[in-house]
Amino acid sequence: MSIATAALWIGTYPTAGNAPGAGEGIWRVGVDPTGRFTAGELVAPVAAPSFLALDPARRTLLAVTEAEAGAVSSFQVSDAGALAPAGGVSSGGASPCHVVATGTSAWVANYGDGTAAVFGLHPDGALGAPRGFAHTGSGPVLDRQEGSHAHFAHVWGDRVLVSDLGTDELRTYPLDPAGTADAPESPSGEVAAVLPPGTGPRHLVELADGTVLLVGELDCRLHVLVPAGPGRLEHVGSVAITRRTMPDGAAGYPSHITVAGDLVHVGVRGPDVLAVLRVREAESATGSAGAVGHLAIENVSDIELGAGAWPRHHAVVADGAVVVVAAQNSDELIAVRLDRTSGKGEIADRLELPVPACVLEA
Repeated sequence: MSIATAALWIGTYPTAGNAPGAGEGIWRVGVDPTGRFTAGELVAPVAAPSFLALDPARRTLLAVTEAEAGAVSSFQVSDAGALAPAGGVSSGGASPCHVVATGTSAWVANYGDGTAAVFGLHPDGALGAPRGFAHTGSGPVLDRQEGSHAHFAHVWGDRVLVSDLGTDELRTYPLDPAGTADAPESPSGEVAAVLPPGTGPRHLVELADGTVLLVGELDCRLHVLVPAGPGRLEHVGSVAITRRTMPDGAAGYPSHITVAGDLVHVGVRGPDVLAVLRVREAESATGSAGAVGHLAIENVSDIELGAGAWPRHHAVVADGAVVVVAAQNSDELIAVRLDRTSGKGEIADRLELPVPACVLEA
């Protein structure tokens, strides 16, 4: 009986010292349920495709070009897994770092100037012109929060939730671009939540009950937010993501977050670990170890990825048994095999691949 292999799309950065468009692009790689890779193939040359997204039908693949003059490219995905160019537009801002797609639209977070932008997404993969929504503000970490830095967009019911690393806020906008047709060109959106100063909100996941778990890139903590009425989230506390620090004792820089069952996975750059936390309902918030609001959160393992790995992104495959990590600075994909009962894990395989930045299951 053959073992099913998951296909992965891999987004990349240019190699060190090269400008965007120097040969990088989108790769296709396979990984089996034991965490063993098949050889990768460069399938579409794209300038700095640092983040990828599929539409719900998984027939259109989107890629941002993370450059000062940001762009978004779209591809039609064939049954055989080939990519055919379907269009490209400006990202509506500078240095886009994240994209998410619905059946009719796509949202991009432009890190450089803090602009969130929405595009119409057509069935053939074509993209409409961007409509930009500019964030404003700053935070207390002067070298990282001198201005707005939109970092992540999450489909949140009939709205989109955008994290702003620079202002310690989550902002919300109508999801459908048709719903914003009569809006001003650059409204600031509505503030859905305010994080503690210096959090640096990056990526987030939403649990089944509406609770949001968010990683603070600047404070290296996992923040918990709960629904607090229409369009609002309340911050109820945070816990340390990892027990590891950088060699100088400083905290690391969390990147991406995923959830599978009661396990949450966070890549942490600097300590270069995949932190695994167990998240469960707390029997009582008062006196419970790791209790934050209605949840009990415990770090169960910090899986070492190797010095200098700089885990920028990851994806969970094989029903939660394998986590594939994009190790940006060591030029490799790392497959971590997890025991879902204990949360412990081990390295199953490594695959050399130049400057991986994003892992997306095909």
